[in-house]
Amino acid sequence: MNTLQSEIAATAAALVVEEGLEYGQAKRRAVKQMALPQRTELPGNDLIEDAVLEYIAIFCADTQPVELRALRELALVWMQRMSGFRPYLAGAVWHGTATRLSDIYIQLFCDDPKSAEIALIEHNVDYEPRTVKGFTGGSVEALSLSSLCKPLDENVGVHFMVYDHNDLRGALRPDAKGRTPRGDIAAVQKLVAMQSNQPEAT
Repeated sequence: MNTLQSEIAATAAALVVEEGLEYGQAKRRAVKQMALPQRTELPGNDLIEDAVLEYIAIFCADTQPVELRALRELALVWMQRMSGFRPYLAGAVWHGTATRLSDIYIQLFCDDPKSAEIALIEHNVDYEPRTVKGFTGGSVEALSLSSLCKPLDENVGVHFMVYDHNDLRGALRPDAKGRTPRGDIAAVQKLVAMQSNQPEAT
C-alpha cells in the first residue's frame, strides 16, 4: 500500500504543478487517472508535498524559483495593503512549493471579521465572498480576488481567509514537519530577501 500511495502521490504532484490543482482534487484525479477503485486509500498531504518538491526539482528547477519569488512579492503587496488585519501567508507560496499556476492564500486575524471585507470595498477591490473550511476545522469567510502578477504577466488568485483574532494563538504552532505553518509580513520579506541573494539558475 505504501508503494501504491507513493505512486498516487507522484501522479497527484504532477497535476498540482502542471495544472495548479489543490491537493485534494489532485489526489482524486490521480486515483481516476490510474484506474484505481474510488475507495482507494489516499496519501496524506505531507506525502503529496514531498512528491511536489521532488517533481519541481526534476522538471522545474530553472523556472520555479523565479515564479515563487514573483508570487511572494505579490503576496507582500496584498499583505501590506491589509496590514491592519494581522495578515499571515500560508499554503504553497509560504512553504516554497508554488509555481505560476498557484494561488496565494493569506490568513487575516481580525477583531471584527467584517472589517476586512469593508476595507476591500473601500479600496474598490472586486472580490467574491464564500465560506470555506478553515484550519481550525470550522467555517470561515474567504474573500477571493484576481490580481495581476507583472513579472509572470498573469492574473493570480488571491484568497483572504478571515479568522477571529483569538484563532491566532494556536496558528503558529509547528506543523507535523516542525515548520511554522504561516508567516507574517516580516517573515515573508525575509524569504524574498534570501531568494534575492541567491544566484540565478543558469
